[in-house]
Amino acid sequence: MRSDYPRPVFHRVATRCGTASTTSAWTTGRVMLGALLLLVMGPAPLWGASGDPAKGKERFGACQACHGERGQGNEEAGAPQLARQHAWYLILQLQNFRAGLRGTHKDDRYGQLMAAIAKTLPDEQAVLDVVAYIGTLTAEQLAAAPGAGPSDKGRIAFAPCRSCHGERGEGSEGFGPRLAGQHDWYLLRQLRNFRAGRRGYHEEDTYGQTMRSMANALLPNEQDLNDVVSFIGTLR
Repeated sequence: MRSDYPRPVFHRVATRCGTASTTSAWTTGRVMLGALLLLVMGPAPLWGASGDPAKGKERFGACQACHGERGQGNEEAGAPQLARQHAWYLILQLQNFRAGLRGTHKDDRYGQLMAAIAKTLPDEQAVLDVVAYIGTLTAEQLAAAPGAGPSDKGRIAFAPCRSCHGERGEGSEGFGPRLAGQHDWYLLRQLRNFRAGRRGYHEEDTYGQTMRSMANALLPNEQDLNDVVSFIGTLR
């Protein structure tokens, strides 16, 4: 893996997401080990770097055609909501697209399009700038889908996900992105991509490989996918 890309410094811990107990002891141990890894290894190269939102706004023009002026996402374009997502995760995914770790599978047409757009960013500073601008966007919080409500099956299916994505799907730096507030159609597509090997296929995409394993092990059928995504839709 190139040293100038954000490395998953917590990967050895994150690989236990979905298989570890969700007890307070596991949560405490996870935080302590994560802190220890940061002390020993230091932060990943770009995670602590800063971008210029003003310059990022200029570059975001190419993004808003699909993701919207407020980063709210667009189902017709297949583009997820970007607003309210963690900066470290946006940086990581943009760099994965640019490096060919994501968006090269022949059946991932949305990923291929995103990879092409990401490669128009000339360097790491451009990535930081556009992510800094996205951080200023305030898309409206999505309303719960009609008929969505707490589901016992969905709640049970989501329990292992909390270790990396948080109790309320708020995400956790270095472990997992924010899920709460994301479009259900996008979450379903990505889970299907993980299960089918359209995402998480590259050996250097360690986060993606972890999610691919978890999606196949914990969500073996379409009903499981629908249940967990329906439950995530209730999280705020």
